Amino acid sequence: MYLSIVATLYRSAPYVEEFHARISKAAAAATDNYELILVNDGSPDDSLEIAQRLLADDPRLRIIDLARNFGHHKAMMTGLEHARGEHVFLIDSDLEEEPELLSQFVDRLRTTQADVVYGVQQARRGGLIEQVSGWLFFTIFNLLSDHQIPDNLVTVRLMSRRYVAALVAHRERETMIAGLWALTGFRQVPQTITKHSKGQTTYSLRRKVSLLVNSITSFSDRPLVLIFYLGLCIGASASLAAVYLVIRRLFFGVALPGWPSLIVSVWMLGGLILISLGIIGIYLSRIFIETKQRPYTIIRHIHERVERSAFSDDPADGRTVLR
Repeated sequence: MYLSIVATLYRSAPYVEEFHARISKAAAAATDNYELILVNDGSPDDSLEIAQRLLADDPRLRIIDLARNFGHHKAMMTGLEHARGEHVFLIDSDLEEEPELLSQFVDRLRTTQADVVYGVQQARRGGLIEQVSGWLFFTIFNLLSDHQIPDNLVTVRLMSRRYVAALVAHRERETMIAGLWALTGFRQVPQTITKHSKGQTTYSLRRKVSLLVNSITSFSDRPLVLIFYLGLCIGASASLAAVYLVIRRLFFGVALPGWPSLIVSVWMLGGLILISLGIIGIYLSRIFIETKQRPYTIIRHIHERVERSAFSDDPADGRTVLR
């Protein structure tokens, strides 16, 4: 088995050395033919420097240094694009997902003959707010999307080469990787894991809401359909109310004092109009971004150990060579 292991670095300095040691040991137990790819997603700490020191003693390690912080999902996709293995193991480097899970995933993949073994949490970690926000994310996304993602899905997964090739063929600039995992298809089987907590998460409530909006508008047109039906319902209700008021006036001589109800109706309809325009605007912005065809990440350097004969004499080819 030629195995590629892909992980990202962002504020990962406290974990890089331990992660490298543990994942290397787990990989060596599974196969003697593997590579480890670390993608530095513009980490503001010294994660990159620590990884470079590890590179001096590990010829299997490659470091992809991005020009800035592009986001977790885009960094993962960049790492997968550069993976060369027959199978690819994707995992976070913060040790919340144990590197030793690799052996379980390899056994599960061989047993099921699936293309993907993906991790799901046995129970969502964190406090009440984190648990509720996570439940809401998966529930709302699955209600509005045609491509369902499993509840409590995590990053760690083992994938076949053909699945990874199909996955990285998606060229969206606004990437929601869990949706792309489901959209790509193939046979995927779950593996229950326990995810540990390192304390403060980098996904704030604001970032989770932004991710949810981006995810829904990237994978579903149902909000636009709901706007149409909302307008239809409001129009029908207004027509019925108008008929009711006319009947009361003509046949019963009752005229309702309507100033409070009129103001409430105007504010309600105004709010609905603004929400609807906002949803349409989000979709238009997605189209605007996609039509620009900008790369979703930019690589500053690829640090790796290569033989002198294996690369050009141009020192500006973007690689660091250690001899």
